[in-house]
Amino acid sequence: MKIALSSDHAGYEMKQHLVHYALDQGHEVIDLGTDSDQSVDYPDFAHALSKTVLNREADLGVAVCGSGNGINIALNRHRGIRAILAWNRMMAEMGRRHNDANVLSLPGRYMDLDEATQVFDVFVQTEFEGGRHQGRVEKIEL
Repeated sequence: MKIALSSDHAGYEMKQHLVHYALDQGHEVIDLGTDSDQSVDYPDFAHALSKTVLNREADLGVAVCGSGNGINIALNRHRGIRAILAWNRMMAEMGRRHNDANVLSLPGRYMDLDEATQVFDVFVQTEFEGGRHQGRVEKIEL
């Protein structure tokens, strides 16, 4: 699977960890930055990630900022992006299974790297159920 990852400064450490982890798992990775823990604006990295997923350059995206909220809001401004903020494995599973989420947002300041890795695994490994959920997902787009 090809996975695009991005973060702001508060999510840099977690993003770096997940980049290396994804590569170790055999995934192709597109690292969209940031490249340090120096202060940057999360919307810039959300927009780059959204563009990459929408252009089908990546199968899924993962975004990290301090709380996960800001980057998630910016991601969901893009038609066709269904980003979920997942703090645990169940939220990641249900976001993929029922909402066909194509981007995972994580809170870099409020999860440890082990938890983030577990949530990442569930997100990447879970498939969309379709069925009764398909029509609901279609209603998301106005």
